[in-house]
Amino acid sequence: MKVEALKNILMELGIECARIIEEKVDLQFLALKNLHKNLGDDELFIKLVISNSIVSYQLSGKGEQWWLEFSHYFSQNPPKEGILRAYFEFLPKSKTNKRILQPKLKRLEKLEPFLDILTVKDLMDYYRNMVKFRNDLARVMRSKGEAKTIVFAVKMFGYASRIVFGEFIPYPMEIDIPKDFRIENYTKRLTSQDPVKFWREIAPEVNIPPLHIDSILWPVLGGEEEVKKRLKEYYEKAELVLRLSSL
Repeated sequence: MKVEALKNILMELGIECARIIEEKVDLQFLALKNLHKNLGDDELFIKLVISNSIVSYQLSGKGEQWWLEFSHYFSQNPPKEGILRAYFEFLPKSKTNKRILQPKLKRLEKLEPFLDILTVKDLMDYYRNMVKFRNDLARVMRSKGEAKTIVFAVKMFGYASRIVFGEFIPYPMEIDIPKDFRIENYTKRLTSQDPVKFWREIAPEVNIPPLHIDSILWPVLGGEEEVKKRLKEYYEKAELVLRLSSL
């Protein structure tokens, strides 16, 4: 019954609900818009966002705080000698991402040669083919395509590309939901199935790709009052979104 109720709500909300939440409610999107405006360099901006996504795990603060700190720091300190060098300076000073710094810097070392050769045209091509971006990024990082940081990087790359290219391209169905503890706990209330597999199956039934489902669930699972307030301000079906929390 719960799964049927979930599907009915998601079908009524649709992909447009996810887009409104992403662009109007998610403070991470606003942080990126701020950085883009201050940097004035499209290529560097997208590459910074990809780099930041790859080290966005085991945070010392909330994700939104981390992305605001990232936006603020690089708005004032644009990388002069490459992104890796910039992170050697940034991460040790960070208040919201100060755990296991060496493995994170090693990840950026792996990533840098891949990013260095990409042009704005390459990035636009990747935006039009995010599955290829996911596959190439996973290969470079020697990671699985469904790994949490890889699919999260695709999500944030999508945000950055939307800002730069001024076009909304939905995330592909083939890219999985990032499996964090909130998604895991919520999925357990609905099914005993593996969360990634469960949402992979739900997505085509409700016609919303998993990364966009992630956006719809985020205000429900985070429980932040500020987020709920923004949701009610920008989306007329806010109560329907919040009903997901009672399933």
